[in-house]
Amino acid sequence: MPTFYHAPNSRSSTVAIAIEEMGLSTEIETKIVSIPRQDGSGGPDAANPHPESKVPALEVNGTLVTERAAILALLSELYPEAPSAIPPGHADRGPFLMWLAYYAGVVEPLIMGMVCEVADKPIWITTYRDMPAMVARLESTLEGQDYLLASGFSAADLIMASPYQWNRDWLPKSPAIEAWFDRVNSRPAVQAIAARDNPA
Repeated sequence: MPTFYHAPNSRSSTVAIAIEEMGLSTEIETKIVSIPRQDGSGGPDAANPHPESKVPALEVNGTLVTERAAILALLSELYPEAPSAIPPGHADRGPFLMWLAYYAGVVEPLIMGMVCEVADKPIWITTYRDMPAMVARLESTLEGQDYLLASGFSAADLIMASPYQWNRDWLPKSPAIEAWFDRVNSRPAVQAIAARDNPA
């Protein structure tokens, strides 16, 4: 059985939501581990196999896979019949992989550049693009469809929406993008993992 290493309220929450969405909670064992947190809390966990003491990590048949985009792509390969899976051969497989890579290579650097106040530097813009370009890309994609893929909701929506779950103030002030984010954020699996990560 694959083992998923998860720290509540962290980047691994995206993978936890995908597992819930795909109905894989009984197919994949989840182990909760601690990680070093930005506020100084937490710390490395000997039970966590991630080489940098981070999350997410997924162990499959003795192989360790880290990084959200890679794990989300792999889940659709391992469980092609699962709800919202976009496996090899699916008509939207190419766009699905593109959005996973676009998040890791463009969106997160842009957001972190904004937070660190370096996103207006010419080298940053020529390397990662700028916020108006990202907003235009999202708006054009969401014209006439509810989610990023023509076939409907997928883990691409989860990873692209993930930074705005931490801070909605980062969300572009665009009616189409705000409506898309609200659709993603209101999904039962998102709410279930939020409740699980933050028990009363």
